[in-house]
This record gives sequence, structure tokens and C-alpha cells, in this order.
Amino acid sequence: MTAFVSDEVIPAEPVYAEQMAASGDPHFHPPIVEDLKRRARDLGLWNLFHPNPEYGAGLTNSDYAPLAEITGRSALLAPEATNCAAPDTGNMEVLTLFGTEEHKQRWLRPLLDGEIRSAFAMTEPAVASSDATNIEMRMTPDGDDWILNGRKWWTSNALHPLCRVLIVMGKTDPDAATHLQQSMMVVPIDAPGVTIVRGLPVFGYQDREGHAEIVFEDVRVPGSDVLAGPGAGFMIAQARLGPGRIHHCMRAIGMAERALELMCERASTRIAFGKPIAANANIQDWIAESRIDIEMARLLTLKAAWMMDTVGNREARTEIAAIKVAAPNVALKVVDRAIQVFGGAGVSDDYPLAMMYAHLRTLRLADGPDEVHKRTIARAELRPYRQERK
Repeated sequence: MTAFVSDEVIPAEPVYAEQMAASGDPHFHPPIVEDLKRRARDLGLWNLFHPNPEYGAGLTNSDYAPLAEITGRSALLAPEATNCAAPDTGNMEVLTLFGTEEHKQRWLRPLLDGEIRSAFAMTEPAVASSDATNIEMRMTPDGDDWILNGRKWWTSNALHPLCRVLIVMGKTDPDAATHLQQSMMVVPIDAPGVTIVRGLPVFGYQDREGHAEIVFEDVRVPGSDVLAGPGAGFMIAQARLGPGRIHHCMRAIGMAERALELMCERASTRIAFGKPIAANANIQDWIAESRIDIEMARLLTLKAAWMMDTVGNREARTEIAAIKVAAPNVALKVVDRAIQVFGGAGVSDDYPLAMMYAHLRTLRLADGPDEVHKRTIARAELRPYRQERK
């Protein structure tokens, strides 16, 4: 993986940029991506995220962690090149665990083969979606079918030219117990009544995969496309988000490592006031602190992965929450220091730092904001001190 990313993926980044610029379409699918996908598959670097050997490499979370970190060094290309890109990874795991045989043949197999992409529609503009029980999309029964009405946004990947299917979360029974009101359904992206309103920019970037606002108007979904039956949506969301969160953290460590390398190279070769910038004590402090921060974040990531492997996602939820807060913040600090060392070049598109920063800052919101994860950690810490209510 190190050789593939260093020798083939990172050198392909300028080609990717040229092909994107020549297309004039921010959501264009450049040929270099398909070239890299074929190469990765030939090398056996394919579906490494999937723990089921029937569908993927059969690796544990601990096995996958250092590999995902390496792909984070080229976050624009390497995850997709190895078919390990979000949100497809989570969707493939959901379809593996909860999909019918028809779902697996129609959607899972093409996703595993890298022929199509997918999106996950949960977040809504009208409610605080950090609390998934707030979602308002109505899924109303109509005979053997369900009728979907609502508005979603931040549906990442929905503007990718290869996106063919959505996994959509909504409410099937508003009167049920709080965590049994929601369901998830498989919906083709071209189903009648599904309208992509716009792609949302992220710090001014239109990411290639897109983050769509989507309106659902009387979208008819067969009952057979309800995953795990009505009322299972919240349970599926929890099963999906645990591994997805730690995968993001693994890649964030890779981004931080590349940023540190760029910072060291720049500081060693850039001359200011008659000496290399690296000769300044404050720059040496930034470099040292970055190494310390990265190593601490990596070890916490590995501990969370090990716990997921040994005691399960539920028992590892505190560690998953902790690394989801720590990894993006650590990587942001490293990237910010690197930008400062690069000066004006650091905020340009000539180097990957500005886009790294935008991606990592967004990651403090994606899959749950820092505050929700801190709340999870605090509750776990306080649990032994709670007195029985009389």
C-alpha cells in the first residue's frame, strides 16, 4: 500500500487536477481514477475495509488501520482507488448485514466491484440532525409500499456520476418508542420523485463526489426495500457509524503525516533572513509537537480498533467517540502549522494543505459533531458516580 500510494497515487494527483480542470465539471469522473482502480485491484488492494472474507479482505479493524492511514495521504484519490471510500464502505457493510439477497445482487455486488457508487441520506436541514431521532422525513405505508416525503442534505456522493443508489433514513412510526420510530430504505437515485436540488459547497469547494440537498416527493418504495424491517433504522445507524467514524480517523492520521512531511521539507529548504526557516526554534517546536500529537492520536486510534475487534463496537463506543474528537483536531493542528510554514502558498491550490484543512474541519461535524461525542464520553465517565434515584 505504501508503494502504491507513494509511487502511483500521489504522482497521479497532477493528472487528476488537469483532467478535472479540462472537464469544467466539478463532479466529473476523471479517467485517472479508473486507471488507479484497475491497478489497485490487480495488486490486491481492494475492499480492504470489509471484515467479511466473502466480500472483502477479511481484515480486522486493527489490520485495516495502518492501511487506511496510508490512503489518507492522498485522500482525494487513494480511498476511491482501493474501493474503500466513504460513504460506500458503510453502505456496503449495511447491505451485507441487513440487505436481502436481491439487494446484494442488485446493489452490493456492483459496489464491491467498483462499478457504481452510493450515498447515505440521513441529515436534514430543518432539524438538528446530530440527534438522529429528530429526523422528520415521513415514510407512510401505502398497501405493500411506502411513500417517502421530506428533504435531506449533506448527502455525500450523490453527485458522483456513478452514484446509483441511496440508503435513506426516515420515520415510519412517529408514535413508537423514540428509538423505534425510524427506518432505513434502499432507494434508486433515479426513482420518480427524487430530485437533487443542489450540491452544497464546503468552504467554497465543490467536492467531486458532491454533498447534495435532495427533495423526496411521493417517492414509492416497495416494502421489500425496508432494511431489517420497520423500526430498525436507529439500530442500523449505530451499526453503520461506528466503523465509519474510525475509518475517517485512520485517514486523518495519514493526512497529518503528509502535512508534517511537507512542513519539514519546506522548512528545510525555504530561506528567510539568511537561514532556513527550520533553524528557528518556534518552527522546531511545531515539528516536535506535531510528531508527538500524531503518535498519540495514532495510538488512540489503534486502541479503539483493537477494542472493536476484541469486545465489539458497543463496548468500544467511548474509545470510538474519543478518537473521533481527537484525530481531526490533531490533524487540523498539524495542517495549520504546515500552512503557516508555507506562507501564502499554503492557502493556495498549488499544495494539498488548504483542501486538507477544509476536509478535516468538516470532519469535526461529519458522523456527529465533537460535542455529541464528548457527551458520550462524559456520560460514560459519570455513570459510576450516579446515585440511584429514589
